[in-house]
Amino acid sequence: MAEITRLSLALGAHPATLAGLAGLGDLVLTCTGGLSRNRRVGLALGEGRKLADILEEMEMVAEGVKNTLSAQRLAAREGVEMPITAMMHAILYEDCSVRHAVAALMQRDLKPERG
Repeated sequence: MAEITRLSLALGAHPATLAGLAGLGDLVLTCTGGLSRNRRVGLALGEGRKLADILEEMEMVAEGVKNTLSAQRLAAREGVEMPITAMMHAILYEDCSVRHAVAALMQRDLKPERG
């Protein structure tokens, strides 16, 4: 949520918007909902499956896959640090293993999420 907030604020969003259903609510649902296509993709990636194989089986779009590209590009353009997004981009588009991505995130230097 901290990453989403940093990018949204850099793009001019109102902070209160992120605290409601459009922000935190949507994030929680897509991460935990049994019908979430994005969650289904994430679980399959965690099992070591390849993105192309996962998407081929799905009859519906998991919008987070393409949204990761957009978020990564916006973060770079705006100079906003988004390490989780960067690792998801690496997993989805750079053949990075989930194990490596998690290790890279966990080994980052500690610092405040909000500045």
